Amino acid sequence: MTGSQREGELDTGFAVLDTARESRLGFPEVIYGEGKTAEQLIQIARRMREKSDKLLMTRIGSEKAALVTAAVPDLLYHSEAQAITGFVPLPPPSREGYIAVVCAGTSDRRVAEEAAVTLEIMGSRVERITDVGVAGIHRLLSRLDALRNADVVIAIAGMEGALPSVLGGLIARPLIAVPTSVGYGTGLNGLIAMGAMLNGCAPGVTVVNIDNGFGAAYAAANIHKSIRREQ
Repeated sequence: MTGSQREGELDTGFAVLDTARESRLGFPEVIYGEGKTAEQLIQIARRMREKSDKLLMTRIGSEKAALVTAAVPDLLYHSEAQAITGFVPLPPPSREGYIAVVCAGTSDRRVAEEAAVTLEIMGSRVERITDVGVAGIHRLLSRLDALRNADVVIAIAGMEGALPSVLGGLIARPLIAVPTSVGYGTGLNGLIAMGAMLNGCAPGVTVVNIDNGFGAAYAAANIHKSIRREQ
């Protein structure tokens, strides 16, 4: 059976889309692309277009993205973020201020870009600060003004995961830490970085799951909206 099941739901035959999520939460349902076929993503995009002018799909490789964007007009593939957005270009920021997305190394940039693209489609301005890991801490210290002026900071790091702990002692801003799976064998695909962030002594650091740039960005955007609504 296809078509509307209950109010706010749309049954595609293989997925039930939450078409009322934008009215409840302020942003449409985000589509996780890993494990879905290109044809499934095409069908989802077409049905989502009936309900919203915004679309975000995450974790989509380049070959699958080429098929989806060729079949559905007005979609944009962000290759480094492995994300698709639509159905209009990324909007200009809808609120004052900005969110800093900080990554320790170049190898963390895929996760950082997933976070940045998510923030941009949700209406926040992004300040990207890259390759400022603690092994060259002078690079981080030279960007402290930009970090201290941000409304929210997302800190992304693999290896030993030390970046958020250092930032937590330097800035008085909501700080969301993202461990990445970047690192050598004993890094255990990000488990060591996540453990370090969860056990850090800097106060006020919130930790999301390994490689979850999207989750960090969604939370940061909600914080940003709340901060700017109160001002």
